[in-house]
Amino acid sequence: MAWAERFWALDQWLVQHQNLWRPQPFMHLSLPWEALYPCLAQWLRQQTLEQAESLEYLQAPAPFGDWWAQAQALTALPSLTQVSAPPRLSAHLSTDIPGRKAQQIEAFAAHLNFTQPVQHWVDWCSGKGHLGRLLAQQAEKPLTCLEYDAELVAAGAQLSQRWSISAQHIQQDVLADDVGLHLSSESTPVALHACGLLHRQLLRQVVRKECRQMALAPCCYNRSSEPMYQPLSAQAQKTELRLSAEDLRLPIRETVTAGARVRRQRDQSMAWRLAFDLLQRQIRQSDEYLPMPSVSAQWLHKPFADYCQDLGALRGVQVPPQQDWSTLEVQGWRRLAKVRNLERVRNLFRRPLELWLVLDQVLFLEEQGYRVQLGAFCAPELTPRNLLLLAERIS
Repeated sequence: MAWAERFWALDQWLVQHQNLWRPQPFMHLSLPWEALYPCLAQWLRQQTLEQAESLEYLQAPAPFGDWWAQAQALTALPSLTQVSAPPRLSAHLSTDIPGRKAQQIEAFAAHLNFTQPVQHWVDWCSGKGHLGRLLAQQAEKPLTCLEYDAELVAAGAQLSQRWSISAQHIQQDVLADDVGLHLSSESTPVALHACGLLHRQLLRQVVRKECRQMALAPCCYNRSSEPMYQPLSAQAQKTELRLSAEDLRLPIRETVTAGARVRRQRDQSMAWRLAFDLLQRQIRQSDEYLPMPSVSAQWLHKPFADYCQDLGALRGVQVPPQQDWSTLEVQGWRRLAKVRNLERVRNLFRRPLELWLVLDQVLFLEEQGYRVQLGAFCAPELTPRNLLLLAERIS
C-alpha cells in the first residue's frame, strides 16, 4: 500500500472512532462509548488491576477484537533492511551509555541502509554524540554534533578526542534560524528520539538545505508551542482530524520499558490522584475533573490524608480534616483498576495515531522530492518509539 493510501485509511479510521480514543478514563467517571457497548464496558470494569497488565483483555467482548484486528492491519509495516555489517559499540565507545540506550543506538545504526554513500554525518540533538561517534567510526566520515546543553557538548568533545573520532561538537539551538549553517546538500542528519518541535525543525531544514539523506526516529509528538497540531504535508492539511496537545500525548503513553519500582510508584500516584478526584467532586459539588499540577515522588511518602489536603491547597480546594481516609484510598485503588482496564480501548489507537503523525512526515518529504522508507528498527520492548524514517533525495 502506498504511503498516501495508508495515511488516508488511518485517517478515516481515527475520525470514525474519535468517541473511543479522545475521552480519557482518568478524567471521567463514565465514558460516552460505554452506553453504546455496555457488555464490553461491564466486562472491563470487572477486571482487576493485575488483569489490566495481562493479555486477558484479548478475550474482551465484541467489538474489542474487531478494533484490535483493524489496528494491527492498519499499522503493519514492511521490514527495514539491515546494513551488511551492522555497527557495534566497542567497549570504549559504550563508555557512559546505559545498556538500553546502547542497544537502541546499535539498532538504529544497523538500519541506516542508504543507497548512496554518506559524506558527512550530522548528529541532531546529539547529547554527548554517542550515535554520531558510532556512525563516524564505522564509515570513517566526518561528524558534526549539534547540541544545546553546553555540558553535554564539552563531555562529547572530550570523548571524541579520547577515541580519535573526527568530530565537531557545536553548541547550537536547533530551533534557531542559523542552524541551517551546519547543513548542506552533502549532509546526512540523524536523530534518535528527537522530540516534537526538534524533529519537525529537522524535517524542514533537511528540505530547505536539500540534504542528500536523513534518518529520524521521532518521539514526544506533543512537545510543541502550538495548541493544535499543524500538519506538515499538503495531504494531511486536508484532513478533518484536529489534534490537541493532549491528543498528541496518546501515542507516548506506553511504559513497557519501566521497571517494577517505577510501575509501583506510578500506580500509587494514580490511585491517590483518582481518590482525590472523587473527594474534590464531592467538596466542590461538581462532577468535573479538576486538573492537578505535577508533584514530586516525595509526596507519596506523606500520609494519604496529608497528600489530599496539600493537593487541595494547591488548587484552592479546602479539604475538611474529618474524612474516612482509609475508605477513600481503597476507592482510589478500585477506580485505578477500572481506569486502567477501560484504557485498553483507548490504547488500541496509540500506534495508529503515531503512524498517522509519522506518515504526515513521510508525505511531506515525498512532496519535496525524497524517496522514503519507514519501518521499525527494534522491538517495542527495547523502546516503544521504534519507528525509523529513512529519506534520500531523488537526484
